[in-house]
Amino acid sequence: MRKIHCINNISKCGTDLFTDQYAMTDSMAEAEGVLVRSASMHDMELPESLLAIARAGAGVNNIPLDRCAQEGIVVFNTPGANANGVKELVLAGLFLASRDVVGGINWCQSIKDDPNIAKTVEKGKKDFAGSEIKGKKLGVIGLGAIGAEVANAAAALGMEVYGFDPYISVNAAWGLSRDVKHITSADTIYEECDYISVHVPLMDATKGMIGAETIAKMKDGVVVLNFARDLLVDDDAMAEALENGKVARYVTDFPNPKSVNMKGAIAIPHLGASTEESEDNCARMAVKEIMDYLENGTIKNSVNFPNCDMGVCRGASRVAVFHENIPNMIGQITGILAAAGVNISDMTNKSRDKYAYTLLDLETKVEDITIQKLDAIKGVCRVRVVK
Repeated sequence: MRKIHCINNISKCGTDLFTDQYAMTDSMAEAEGVLVRSASMHDMELPESLLAIARAGAGVNNIPLDRCAQEGIVVFNTPGANANGVKELVLAGLFLASRDVVGGINWCQSIKDDPNIAKTVEKGKKDFAGSEIKGKKLGVIGLGAIGAEVANAAAALGMEVYGFDPYISVNAAWGLSRDVKHITSADTIYEECDYISVHVPLMDATKGMIGAETIAKMKDGVVVLNFARDLLVDDDAMAEALENGKVARYVTDFPNPKSVNMKGAIAIPHLGASTEESEDNCARMAVKEIMDYLENGTIKNSVNFPNCDMGVCRGASRVAVFHENIPNMIGQITGILAAAGVNISDMTNKSRDKYAYTLLDLETKVEDITIQKLDAIKGVCRVRVVK
């Protein structure tokens, strides 16, 4: 029986997919698989039994990726599962920033006891009129699952859309509307766009990417939208730009003590993927990833190991080896199996950055002593008998 632990509440649409070969446990110490949403795992002790972590969402900055890779723990995320929910909120952000709907609603509430409110609003509504987004230029930085959907939707609404992503995938490129102008420099977006929406992961290279230097390149009165990660925007630089009018509006899905007090900022309480549909989609995807990995050794949508799929094992045994991406690993692995008289019927090796994953289908069962020898190879992080 495989044990699964949920750190956060996970939609039953996902957990109900587990077969009778799985059991939910309240103890992480005995879990082979973990499902998590936003809880931080950086200070958690990871048990030896733990084989996989699935994040029901896209961002994985709450998970210690390097430590997991070193211990041969596969970390999955669910790219695209919440894309529509986030896209719809970004569109709402565009409308809220272009038309002062929030200010208008608050004003109506402040005069709700006025017996002549109908006449009063007709006189005062011009202060909240705003402008239309049709025909305006939107720059989308990052054309992953969410960014591509935002770009396509904005183009369909009549905006002139510029998209920038030096690492765009083939699938994302195929799904991008031909009305989206794919540009090769983010500076074009900073310099020409009326609205800028950021959709990149948080890394050392992207932290504070919207800061004093990039804001200085932007058009006066630009609107910046951040529905990706809080730290992509330098709060101090943004506060100053809002104060002096360089930035007209800053829409963020990540309220913090600075952003909620910025003049002209619209802070939304992290609602991007907080729809029933998004949570269900993420849960289903996360559970399927864990099941396929535990049962077959298949890796899909991992953030710390390469994708690898050999389907269902038809041989006598399947062994997975997690190791550093260094020369002669395959030779050592196959040499040990050959010395033990074990024939390999199928094999694949995939690498990603510092780490690699080798999956082997064998014609006979492997003895424990052979597994121990594989595990003793310098540079091997983990050896797992899948079947």
